[in-house]
Amino acid sequence: MRVVATLRIADHVAAGVTDVDGLASAAGCDADALSRVLRHLVGKGLFEETSPGRFGLNEAAEGLLDDTAHRGLTQRLGLDLDGFGGRMAHAWSTLLTTVRTGKPAYQDLFGLPLWEDLDAHPDIAAEFDELMANEYVSDPEVLVHSDWESVETVVDVGGGTGTLLAEILRARPHVHGVLVDLPRTVARSPEVFRVAGVSERTRAVGQSFFDPLPSGADLSSPRRSTSWPSTSRTGASTRASSTASTARSR
Repeated sequence: MRVVATLRIADHVAAGVTDVDGLASAAGCDADALSRVLRHLVGKGLFEETSPGRFGLNEAAEGLLDDTAHRGLTQRLGLDLDGFGGRMAHAWSTLLTTVRTGKPAYQDLFGLPLWEDLDAHPDIAAEFDELMANEYVSDPEVLVHSDWESVETVVDVGGGTGTLLAEILRARPHVHGVLVDLPRTVARSPEVFRVAGVSERTRAVGQSFFDPLPSGADLSSPRRSTSWPSTSRTGASTRASSTASTARSR
């Protein structure tokens, strides 16, 4: 799946190229090797071989299309070996080292720690941001199931490019929002907020999760923290709760 996702085979088929020679030419790969991969995937339920040497999309293969209308954007990015998907795939090979030493081994494989690696590769960093933005269904009710009337300001901590925050503000016209994430990430949020029509009610703060959080919020949402050490995660969550509690008591 990672190979055909990286080679954009689903998109080539959707564009009308169905014979294996044409697909290999469009993808820049070996026709015989591609044919073996596609036939293997057909046997697993991904793609169809409509006639010998010709392939078509089935419902499963449509998930690999680089098209948000088919909900394939996040899936393909996560599988693309030439992008952040490749970083994730190859990083699994460092798991044994991590378990043996108790320390991240990402740097051993890629030469830099994760965040420094993303800073050094803007294209891969943009894919990472896209994956994080689509990680959660944009549900404006996800933070509070009742009594939104008492909430005037939401701080979304670790909110990526602001996809979820934008949905919350669009659903609640009286609410203002503060987005907190690394500077490189929040720099891409203005377009998200503009498209949602909530730019005038948002503020982006580029900082680490572990720095003092913006004050004045009625609700703070610390997200995506499960991979951090428990002491750091607990401290950050406590600061977020304390910030919101202080605001509510005013």
